[in-house]
Amino acid sequence: MKLKFGDKVALVTGGESGIGASIALEFASLGCNIILTYLNDKQKGLEILKRIHDKGSRCLLIKTDVSNEEDVKHLFKKAAENFSQVDFLVNSAGIRSADKPLYEMSFSEFENTIRTNLFSVFLCCKYFIEHRATSPGSGRIINITSIHEDIVSAGKTDYCSSKFAIKGFSRVLALELAPKQITVNCIAPGMILTQMNQRALDDINYRVEQEKRIPLNFAGLPEDVAKTAVFFASDDARYITGSTQIVDGGLMLNRVQGSK
Repeated sequence: MKLKFGDKVALVTGGESGIGASIALEFASLGCNIILTYLNDKQKGLEILKRIHDKGSRCLLIKTDVSNEEDVKHLFKKAAENFSQVDFLVNSAGIRSADKPLYEMSFSEFENTIRTNLFSVFLCCKYFIEHRATSPGSGRIINITSIHEDIVSAGKTDYCSSKFAIKGFSRVLALELAPKQITVNCIAPGMILTQMNQRALDDINYRVEQEKRIPLNFAGLPEDVAKTAVFFASDDARYITGSTQIVDGGLMLNRVQGSK
């Protein structure tokens, strides 16, 4: 299977590092022009922008707090000024759990996770749909969740709640947007070697111990998620909507069985 996207446009949130950056680069390698958002690390965003340009694609880098409605409005305004339409929306921006039992978690910590992980998906989807109101052809929304959209861990009420919610949100939205030929799907990564799993990057012994829980016996790379994202955006996935693709080396299978 050889995918090419021509001059289509992909908007990737949280694209300055990790899974978001890998997805943006994968789309660019297939001919897509890219709109990339970053929150704080402009330097990393500029590095990804250069790599996208090196692949021959255009790239618009925009500082955006995707949990803030005015920022998201501005994002799509700039998108419309620079491109005829956005074809693919990838909601990759997110933060990890506060990692505390509920009785120790402050409301502001819980709210921050929900606002960053969930409200951002609502806002970007809302304005993507508005943006495409007069656009011809099909569109794609791809939401990055986690195996925690189904599997829970103690001390992660904030994170698990946000990912469960995105899954349900995506399934409802898939029904709403089917008549418009816009598909909505999720990708649920397991242990992927990014900054979200910094300890596994820094401590090889910890990483090896954690990999023992994975049936395939190794942690995934951001590229593994990126290749799934471009498949969901392709015509090969035109009949798939409201689904989640798990990308975890089988980790979720062991978690379901209750193994440690």
